[in-house]
Amino acid sequence: MDSAPPPTPSPPSRTTRAAVLLALPSLLLIVLVSAEWQPLLTLDDDIARTTHRWAVAHRDLTHVARVLTDWVWDPWTMRVLCTAVVLWLAVRRARWLALWLAATCLVGTLLQQALKAAVGRERPVWPDPVDSAHYAAFPSGHALTATVVCGLLLWLLRRYGVGAALWRTAVAVAVVSVVGVGLTRVWLGVHWASDVVAGWLLGALIVTVAIALFDRYAPAVELRATDGRAARSRR
Repeated sequence: MDSAPPPTPSPPSRTTRAAVLLALPSLLLIVLVSAEWQPLLTLDDDIARTTHRWAVAHRDLTHVARVLTDWVWDPWTMRVLCTAVVLWLAVRRARWLALWLAATCLVGTLLQQALKAAVGRERPVWPDPVDSAHYAAFPSGHALTATVVCGLLLWLLRRYGVGAALWRTAVAVAVVSVVGVGLTRVWLGVHWASDVVAGWLLGALIVTVAIALFDRYAPAVELRATDGRAARSRR
């Protein structure tokens, strides 16, 4: 009797392929910045000088940018929003989903801080600064945190099947927030452009990997939790 053929490995999911595509440019950018690749540094410097000149010349726009980056799109604002959603999920007894959301945001913060310490890139320095920031520049914590939080919340909205109007509004707000916070960091002269691009790429990578892991492991975890609750209810 012929033995059954070995099972065919399932093809990688779209999220897995997306994670690979995001990981490659993220890693490349980390290497180029760490190696101080001159063409990239020159491009960063040209962009920074141009935007700083605009920021000094247009004080009203600069004031708006400071309000948006320091209050509306600040990483702590994003973390408070994420915490509120985590508590809402916990109240709805979606505890594994709440834990996944909190853990992903924590991983984003730890990765950001670890890279800042490892790369140790200096921020732009100006004789007439319009804003100030501390610690290392690469990657942009504002851009990374906004990308992670907005990406996760969009995925949650899609998972809960919100209406079309709410979905379109949420996507618009998320895009404006993620792009806007990155642009304000460069406009205010506290980040190089490649810091912001790295924040966007790494944030998207974290979200994609988190979704892939959730899709792979959460159904089994949730099934065990459901079975456990059912067994306790029969006692």
